[in-house]
Amino acid sequence: MGRIETTFLDLAELKQKALIGYIVSGDPNVSSTLMAMHLMVEEGVHVIELGIAFSDPMAEGPSIQQGHERALSEKISLKATLKLVKSFREKDKKTPVVLMGYMNTFEALGSEVFSSTAKDNGVDGVLIVDMPLEASDEFTEESRKQGLDVIRLIAPTTTESRIKKICKQASGYVYYISLKGITGADSINPKEVEKKVLKLKKVTDLPVVIGFGIKDGKSASKVKDLADGVVVGSALVDIMGGNKEEIEKHLSIKIKDLSKALHKT
Repeated sequence: MGRIETTFLDLAELKQKALIGYIVSGDPNVSSTLMAMHLMVEEGVHVIELGIAFSDPMAEGPSIQQGHERALSEKISLKATLKLVKSFREKDKKTPVVLMGYMNTFEALGSEVFSSTAKDNGVDGVLIVDMPLEASDEFTEESRKQGLDVIRLIAPTTTESRIKKICKQASGYVYYISLKGITGADSINPKEVEKKVLKLKKVTDLPVVIGFGIKDGKSASKVKDLADGVVVGSALVDIMGGNKEEIEKHLSIKIKDLSKALHKT
């Protein structure tokens, strides 16, 4: 059993929701990312999503786009990120790490080389935003050989027939995009999200998490009972792009707020 499955099973037993935190690898530099990863876990993050910097991150809002730009200015690469995860594993053997990015970056390394190196360095899953189901057979096969979970996105506009196809090819968890738009948008409709998640739950036994538009304890509270976890990205990336001397302080405050909201009964 992999780290992702173990984490969600443990949380379900405790009747708790997963807090998934997203930051961009190499933003504002590699040492700050590593520090942030450990701090996030200490303050209550259950799964870390590491964004792989890309020049044209089409699904991202301004906050995460800027995070990608900061990381690219530091010459970050996928190979450097794999080394970063290896460094993280020196102290943390338990917390799942998912790499989230765009096809070009992973294809440049090759699915076979990437998957084996990722597994060796302690990666647990991958989420490729622009990888359509129809073009993912080779990547999915190589990932599965190495025991890596391939996490899939479901949009509000995804049809029921396509949801079934996507969920059959998913593992780890299913990521439901809570709104029509880019990351960091601010218009979640809890009733609409609930309807979609209930449909998803009928199709898959995998945990379903909600992302896009969740920024703080208040917004997390609105949707926490609708799924198995929430993903917070833009709010954390904004902190990583702020005053370097205060990243640790503000990251701690933000995650404590989110964690408290998720555990509130």
